[in-house]
Amino acid sequence: MPTLSTLLYQIDSGSVLLPEFQRGYVWNRDQVRELMQSLYRGHPVGGLLMWETDAEGVSVRGETSGQQGTHLLLLDGQQRITSLYGVVRGKAPAFFEGDPSVFANLYFNVVEEKFEFYAPSRMADDYRWVNVTKLFLENLGEYITSFQQHDPANLGVYVERLNRLRNLLEREFYAEKITGNDKNVDTVVDIFNRVNSGGTKLSKGDLALAKICSQWSDARGEMRDKLREWQEADFDFTLDWLLRNANAVATGRALFTALDNVSAGEFRDALYRSTGYIGRFLDLVSGRLGLDHDRVLMARYAFPVVSRLLELNGGRFDDRSHQDKVLYWYVHAALWGRFAGSTETFLQKDYETVERSGIDGLITSLERWRGGNLDVHAHDFEGSTKGSRFYPLLYMLTRVNQARDFGSGIPLRADMLGRNSSLQVHHLFPKSLLYQAGYERSQVNAIANFCFLTQDTNLVVGNRPPEQYFAEVEEKHPGVLASQWIPTDPELWKIERYPDFLQARRELLAEAAQSFLTELRTGEQAADREELQPLSIAGDDDMDARVAQVNGLISELVELGCASPATDTEIADPRTGRALAVAEAFWPEGLQTGQGSPVVLELDTADADLPRLEELGYEVFTSVDALRGYVRRRNRSEQEPEPDSDADSATEQSRETDPAREPLVAEFEQRMRSLYERGRREAHYTATYFLSMLAEHGGLSTAHKLLAGGGVSDGFAALWERGRLDLTVEALATEPRFAELFSAEELRTAEHRLSQFGYDV
Repeated sequence: MPTLSTLLYQIDSGSVLLPEFQRGYVWNRDQVRELMQSLYRGHPVGGLLMWETDAEGVSVRGETSGQQGTHLLLLDGQQRITSLYGVVRGKAPAFFEGDPSVFANLYFNVVEEKFEFYAPSRMADDYRWVNVTKLFLENLGEYITSFQQHDPANLGVYVERLNRLRNLLEREFYAEKITGNDKNVDTVVDIFNRVNSGGTKLSKGDLALAKICSQWSDARGEMRDKLREWQEADFDFTLDWLLRNANAVATGRALFTALDNVSAGEFRDALYRSTGYIGRFLDLVSGRLGLDHDRVLMARYAFPVVSRLLELNGGRFDDRSHQDKVLYWYVHAALWGRFAGSTETFLQKDYETVERSGIDGLITSLERWRGGNLDVHAHDFEGSTKGSRFYPLLYMLTRVNQARDFGSGIPLRADMLGRNSSLQVHHLFPKSLLYQAGYERSQVNAIANFCFLTQDTNLVVGNRPPEQYFAEVEEKHPGVLASQWIPTDPELWKIERYPDFLQARRELLAEAAQSFLTELRTGEQAADREELQPLSIAGDDDMDARVAQVNGLISELVELGCASPATDTEIADPRTGRALAVAEAFWPEGLQTGQGSPVVLELDTADADLPRLEELGYEVFTSVDALRGYVRRRNRSEQEPEPDSDADSATEQSRETDPAREPLVAEFEQRMRSLYERGRREAHYTATYFLSMLAEHGGLSTAHKLLAGGGVSDGFAALWERGRLDLTVEALATEPRFAELFSAEELRTAEHRLSQFGYDV
């Protein structure tokens, strides 16, 4: 059985490598800390599975250092061995793919015999905390001197504990080996999936690519290079997606197993042709439709069908009319969720259709699938947020119909706006005014309330009511409102007529969409049409409390080791393609990639099919606080200081128990409870979670906990939407009479949150 020291040496020398089909490093800090704790205590941590093979014939990560002969490929135990290498060596191994900060700065407390990651407020200048990596890289001399100085009576105990920690290098790991000339990549991948049935399983694409890499070792690298090239152009695709395009070109089949009979040379040629087709279609989608960045790119799984069409058509479109018909099919495939459900089933049907009858057959098939009708109606624009399928259509109409800017009156085109100009999403009826008037979040963020303006114009318009600035815009630049499909009836510009405004604008948008799509299908376009040049897109027109809350949550969860989620993204039913939700955040492969069920954060519950999401196995959270609490409980042993622990707890307790402050604390407690009652009575907001915190922790402790959070709470966001930030804990804490109950940092946090959203402290 190899010792840890031997394994680390083998990694250094290149004799232990990682097969290319394995995913990257996905552990978080808590898992690293728990591994070290278990090893130190002598607990079992599981065995390893190695494949003994000639690495020259298998695609691997890492460097073989020119060594000949057999190598050991790590099949089971990657996360553990990578973590230990990182902690002991102070760097990531050569085969590493992931975030190396996960195993950096681990410390060991010689008194309590526990591991924690570095926290300056508790560990700086504290002799009890020992840098674990430094201990492995150097000797004990510095620590012995420190122990002699600070606690000579326990010197022997502390030295013995550090020696026990260093001796983990001699810990033996049970390692099974797969050997034999009959063991090929297919066999080993199958074994890998069996032993990883409870861990990170390979996708179908991973399996197919593993087989390809066994014959063409540079396949994955070349595909990643192409993906990076597209990413630099602001289009974000995955390996699986690119592999689907190559499969479409090479085999005309949707299932990856079709690649089993494709040689490495044939696949290489198909990959090169498919990347050319993708680039050609991206240029067309950008230049003709104006869909020039990732957020507005529609129906990315229509691309393999277009790749197949081009392969069958000699790598080209027949003419402009042919191009436009393909775009017509592409837009409708996106709008109606053709590939949002059973992707492989519909891909295969469309591959067969395009081979039989080309683009006309694809359009007819799509019409039949939609019940014979591809018309766009006003109610189709009833979605909300930028995750809606119809958000890209609004952007497309803005670009192709040359909608005009409110401020300058000129068309929103790159050649007219100048190189340094960028567009920004603008809410025609400002968010703050709508929330104050009592409209719900889904109404405020309705697609029909969006338009695109230059950043400069957006700043000038600000939060003015539309009944004021619409009239000024139309007077200064006649026809501008119509170019943005804005109803010209002034009565509809009033805040109380907002629902009627939305309905009227939806009708105008549907009419414009239907007209343009008909133009694409019939080929009736101006002969001198110009190609649209890409425009840069800035952020939203203004930040709101919900956006800030979700962004704060994502930043916090990523720091805790969770994967970065997709945001404002549609989740469709895999059977029907029906949109089930537009999630604020979505982790399709679990909070940690490849581990656990998909996780959904959905705040607009009235617009989502929550029962169906749960039936499909999604873990659904309808509150930011609930998801944050879930992750914190899951990572409970993540040893960052909590407001109710260590020095912070002592400070908080001293504030509450100081006899001189008892009357002030009692008054604050009473005011905290009144926030709940006033919120329910005056703002029609029942803060159930807040009430439970008061019951469990009391008013002052609850305030400390909320102010220590990574972002604003659900209650803060809900009260902001109702225009009642005066009823927040932050507003109460900043009242001068209560200032002495809080630290300077807490008061700065409260003031920042309030001022960020326009509340004068």
